[in-house]
Amino acid sequence: MLNKRTFFLLLIALIPLSFILTQCFTSTAKDPRGELYAGSESCVKCHSSVYDSYIHTAHFQSSRPASLNNIGGSFAKGSNVFEYGNGFKVVMEKRGDSLYQTGYLNGKKQAEAPFDVAIGGVKAQTYLYWKGSQLFELPVSYFTAVHAWANSPGYAMGYINFQRPILKKCLECHTSFVDDVAPEKMEIGFDKATLIYGIDCERCHGPAANHVNYHTAYPEEKKAKYITTYSSLTRAQKMDACALCHSGNKGVFQRSSYTFKMGDTLAKFKTPDFYSNNLKNPPLDVHGNQTALLSSSKCFIMSNMDCNTCHDPHARQDKGLAIYTPKCLSCHSEAKHNFCPLGTKLGTAINSYCINCHMPQQASHIIQLKSSEGKMDTPYLLRTHHIAVYPEETEKVLAFIKAQSSPVR
Repeated sequence: MLNKRTFFLLLIALIPLSFILTQCFTSTAKDPRGELYAGSESCVKCHSSVYDSYIHTAHFQSSRPASLNNIGGSFAKGSNVFEYGNGFKVVMEKRGDSLYQTGYLNGKKQAEAPFDVAIGGVKAQTYLYWKGSQLFELPVSYFTAVHAWANSPGYAMGYINFQRPILKKCLECHTSFVDDVAPEKMEIGFDKATLIYGIDCERCHGPAANHVNYHTAYPEEKKAKYITTYSSLTRAQKMDACALCHSGNKGVFQRSSYTFKMGDTLAKFKTPDFYSNNLKNPPLDVHGNQTALLSSSKCFIMSNMDCNTCHDPHARQDKGLAIYTPKCLSCHSEAKHNFCPLGTKLGTAINSYCINCHMPQQASHIIQLKSSEGKMDTPYLLRTHHIAVYPEETEKVLAFIKAQSSPVR
């Protein structure tokens, strides 16, 4: 049994540690998520290279304050109008330092709202505006594939509408946090001051104040303390971490996904979707269903792969398809007798055909974009994550091989 002197010495030894772990409680710059959060900027000191890489990713930039520097579309005359074809049009206008979408009917102004928030930017970019404590979607988005303005998701083409409300579920996958308006204010909406744009470090890794305080005090300690590391998770936990926002919208959340921490079980947060792995009934759309599509693939079922097998969440994913080929070839080889039958004929061209052939781009049926005046429906293409043999893609490969082998005349 400990004597009084030993007990007293142990108590003294614990004081510095308790001080370290409670520094977050006296922080002057409070994180709206609570005192256990330190903010992404606190990661820079020890993880500068990872942080500098991550801030350029689509996840980190999934939402941000809209500005002329980050809005994809043009405000130049002749390129700033979206025509509905029946007298209605929306004009993207720059007025001093402010940016607006203004709706007109036969030249007469009907409605206007500012560009306040930009959502996305890789495939398309949609814009939101504040009206009091509520957020609404602007009627016109920017579509990267055609480098032009297009109708926003959820809006009909026949007339101008500025009134599509943004629900919290939308923000839960495009921001790191926003709180509801305080109940005593007797209104529905969001507390604008608590909005944390993009998917920040702690949205995935969990609250880090204790981790930061500990390693600031003990920089020689290299084993991560008081933080969840991806490598410590089971495969199911890893998949759930991504499935939080990449498993479609069929399951209904019973709890806010803002409260989900890496390592949690997703089934405890949402009702199950019993058709999640059924590709045909109902059909899985390519938009947002990456984990369900992947988990239905033979590659996934017969291996231990997870999302990070192919994706580095801290790096941009726009360096071309060739970077994924080594991932495929690490499992598929002639030695293992599971190499692509067309691989030897393709030669170096296999660097692009691995993905194009077995994970082709497909049109989303949930998101559909129309050009000005509805003259052209441009499919919103996303790469399917159901890895399989697609006969129509095989035909394209065979045509390529035939063209390459044909004698030049």
